[in-house]
Amino acid sequence: MKNYPEIGIQVTDILLPRPGINMTQWSVIACDQFTSQPDYWENVRKLVGSSPSTLNLILPEVFLGKPEEQKQTELTRQKMAEYLAGDVFVEKEGVILVERKVDNKTRHGLVLALDLEQYDYNKGSKSLIRATEGTIIQRLPPRIKIREGAPLELPHILVLIDDPDCTVIEPFTNKKAELQKIYNFNLMMSSGHLTGYMINQDAHIQQLVEAIKKLADPDVYCQKYGVDIETGVLLFAMGDGNHSLATAKAIWEKNKAKVGMDHPSRYALVEIENIHDQGLEFEPIHRVIFDVKENPVSAMRNYFQNNFRVVSVASANEMKRTVDGQNGSEHAIGLIQSDGFSVAYISNPSSNLPVGTIQTFLDEWLSKGKAKEIDYVHGAETVVDLGTEAGNLGIYLPAMQKSELFKTVILDGALPRKTFSMGEAHEKRFYLECRKIA
Repeated sequence: MKNYPEIGIQVTDILLPRPGINMTQWSVIACDQFTSQPDYWENVRKLVGSSPSTLNLILPEVFLGKPEEQKQTELTRQKMAEYLAGDVFVEKEGVILVERKVDNKTRHGLVLALDLEQYDYNKGSKSLIRATEGTIIQRLPPRIKIREGAPLELPHILVLIDDPDCTVIEPFTNKKAELQKIYNFNLMMSSGHLTGYMINQDAHIQQLVEAIKKLADPDVYCQKYGVDIETGVLLFAMGDGNHSLATAKAIWEKNKAKVGMDHPSRYALVEIENIHDQGLEFEPIHRVIFDVKENPVSAMRNYFQNNFRVVSVASANEMKRTVDGQNGSEHAIGLIQSDGFSVAYISNPSSNLPVGTIQTFLDEWLSKGKAKEIDYVHGAETVVDLGTEAGNLGIYLPAMQKSELFKTVILDGALPRKTFSMGEAHEKRFYLECRKIA
């Protein structure tokens, strides 16, 4: 292992499934996807069968608060120990270049470990690694229960760098022929294709480190964003898995005095991606509110007062076109109910983004018990399907521009939670690589 604390990374030992293991069965999607669609996870279970799989090492969040939660949690520890003791893994030291093809798009990333000493998810953080959305502390305990004391970690965390000149990742995509191909297979459930290449030559590692150092250079940073160095250099911004990285941080802070600063749990395995990658798209995260107990339009009107108006539209497509095409000072938000579609317009908004404006209302409304629960979903089809069910409310939101992310986080701090998604649900990162943390 090689540590580079000044840029917050570690080139670490990575566990991969041994040759002969069915990779399509081994690799499953991030645990926080399809949380309102248990059929998806049942289909995954059937596909995996009794084969070695990361499904046995995670707790799909569809099971949170349900009878299956305890059983699945116990299974993860059992299987981690079993896989480590058995002939399941091979170990390689280095960085992995990942190529993900899905829906006629190709994006690239690098799998490496980030130093949790350089990460702070608290509001106002000036750390090298930062959250991009508010961290909900109440969401950490189920994740802590899984990770604390576990011998392995599996990353579904995607972390972004702002590299418009494509100096960090892209040079390695141009020299794939020089690298060892370590996996190459189709992902399950029509989620595309995944290829991995090992970067472990000293010259290549040095090239990578120097490129990241240049991104973190204070003079370059201040000129890029037009800020003073007092803002702190933001090198790595969370893309997906904010609460998973926060979980790793919480456990590290709790244990570091006992285990020492060289312990593997100081680091967390992630995939970094360039926000300028043409294959990377920001998708909105919509809301579905279940078992609504009062008229939501009336509630919004009472909340926003004279700043609120609502217009009925003929179809889901018209609603989407209107929301996606907004460019004025008003925020346009799609409303989906069993009796049809409408667009709510909110003037003098409290947030820079429509998602922040509506979330302030939803937080207060739900705190008063006006609905059973809220879920955060990907894809227009899913929010329309769930929103049109009797008793539900769907909230359709526009996508955030990628170019806004780093400067917004630098100047304004964390975004409203669940502001954006890096692709739709089936495009999310799949578990594959593992790392020993105990």
